[in-house]
Formats: sequence, C-alpha cells, structure tokens
Amino acid sequence: MGAVRDAGAIAMHYYGKEVKVWNKPNDAGPVTEADYALDQYLKDKLSAIDRQAGWLSEESEDNPRRLSRDRVWIVDPLDGTRAFIRSRPAFSISVALVAKGEPIVGIVFNPAKNEMYDAIAGQGARLNGKRLMTRDRAKLEGATVLAYRDLIASSRWKEPWPPVETRMFNSIAYRLALVAAGTVDACISINPKSDWDIAAGDLIVREAGGVVSDCTGSEFTYNRESVLHPHVLAASRALHEQILQRFDGFSFRDK
Repeated sequence: MGAVRDAGAIAMHYYGKEVKVWNKPNDAGPVTEADYALDQYLKDKLSAIDRQAGWLSEESEDNPRRLSRDRVWIVDPLDGTRAFIRSRPAFSISVALVAKGEPIVGIVFNPAKNEMYDAIAGQGARLNGKRLMTRDRAKLEGATVLAYRDLIASSRWKEPWPPVETRMFNSIAYRLALVAAGTVDACISINPKSDWDIAAGDLIVREAGGVVSDCTGSEFTYNRESVLHPHVLAASRALHEQILQRFDGFSFRDK
C-alpha cells in the first residue's frame, strides 16, 4: 500500500491546480499530466514488487504478453479524471493484482479524503485499517443507490422502482469502495467498464460480504484479450438479487 499512498501524494501535488489536459481519441474522455505521472510511478514501483507480473493500465500501451502471465497488475492511475480536473474529491487510484483471472489484492485510494480501501482474497476488506462490511439491508425501498437518476426512472423497467435515493460520482472504483464500506447500498452502471475500472473494487466489495457481477448475474474474469465488461452491479447479497431480478427483460440497447 505504500506505493499507492505515495502515488496519492503525487496526485495531490497536481490537485486543485491547472494541469495539462488532452482529449483521448474516439471521445474516450480527458487525460491529464497527472494521469501519466501516476501511471509511470506505479508501473516502476509495482513492477519492482513483483517482477514476474504483467502490466495492464488505462494509460499504458497494452502489451499482449500479459496474457501469458500468471499474475498481472491491473491499474487505473487516476479513476475519475473529470472530477480531478474540477477539483472534486471523488477520484481514486485503483490497483489490483490478478492471478489467473481473479483479483487477489485490491486497493482503492482516494487521496483527497485520505480513504484507503484495501482487500486481500480470503482476508477481508478494510478502510484505513478498519474492517468493512456491506450494509445489512433487506428492502430496496429507501436504499441509497449510486446510479443515474434517469436510469432508475426509465420506462424500460418492467415495473417502477420503489423510492430510492440516487447519487453519482465519476470514479467507478470509488463507487464500489463505498458499497463495500456500507456508505451506500448499491452501485449500478449500464455503461461498459474496463478491467482497470473494476478489478480492485470487485475484490473489496466481495471481501466486505457483497456481490459484484454484470447486470445479468455473470461474474467477472480479468486479464483476457478483451478487457471490456458490458455493465456492473454491486450490492449487499440481498439487494443484489433483488436488483438482478429487475434487470430481467431490461433493454440495454436503449441507453
């Protein structure tokens, strides 16, 4: 975690200041000089920790040799770049170590709030060293869901949702961490996400007692040739099943 915390210090050096910003090809969003600085720092530090592990990062050119490695570092050096540019404390650094397609270490760090979420497979999840558990909520009504309000209010559902509170943050990794911490009840995204967006948060939620899948109930496998996943649903076990049932018959094509 030391390398990730140090990367957070680098992020805060840029945070709240004017930074160089470029637009990625194909409308893939903005990228800043901070993204690149963090990416290089983490690649150097993490590769030194496990020299046999491959590397997959949003800001690095993909090297297909990662597919032959038993272990791979999967990194988003700055998840929530738009929030970072706007000086909003809803971005994070996401780092996962994946072995044979499954995350075995996951770290999501929000340096603006000094919130370090981490998990090791089979050893639970923590926030700044304190054990995490997802919320013990059995009813969807009154739940707090990280999703766009327009999605919840859409007419594409077979039946309307009960009243829920909706919130949204740019960083999907941070949203998953908030589910693990019990700060919110669920997180839904029907937009495609990449390995680096969700691998660390996936482990943290599951180690906190929650469930993570796509919106059809399929669990994620990482470090494949394609790093894209169609959608994400994370919640406590009881609510995950209820929300999953609501997606039966939902039309994703009308996004």
